[in-house]
Amino acid sequence: MGWRGNMVKLQLDIMRSIAHMSSQRGANFIMQQNILDAFQTMWGPFPEPVMLIQKDRTILAVNDLARTAGVPAGVKCFSLNPEEGKTNCTRCKANVALREQRTVCTEEMQNGKRIIGYWMPLKEEKEVYVHFGIGCAEAMGVQAGIKATCAEELVQL
Repeated sequence: MGWRGNMVKLQLDIMRSIAHMSSQRGANFIMQQNILDAFQTMWGPFPEPVMLIQKDRTILAVNDLARTAGVPAGVKCFSLNPEEGKTNCTRCKANVALREQRTVCTEEMQNGKRIIGYWMPLKEEKEVYVHFGIGCAEAMGVQAGIKATCAEELVQL
């Protein structure tokens, strides 16, 4: 199976996982393919790692840079954090963002780099949010040429 087949299989697995979780909770939550498509359209080329995450912290989709950095869909987001043994990150603001249905932003230093973190709930799906941090790519060392390209484009403007 080629990479396209693997991507389709991964998306189908995610959709099945969401449907299974929904039936277990008795909720009417069904992730629409158009939301996954919209996520990729909007966030795919974004020059920072971005994740689409469900309330239970399952990563539903990742953008191009997150995928390049090795962030997998289908796992709990906190499993990517070096704070071992945790079921939630100490700095996570997802609960606040979902409860208040508003974007929550934080600022901190990580690996000597300034990071501005965002948790943005979707209007259409109240238990799903977009999470990213401005400065994460640089702190993770995965920015590979993106910063230079953006700077060149700004100079041209």
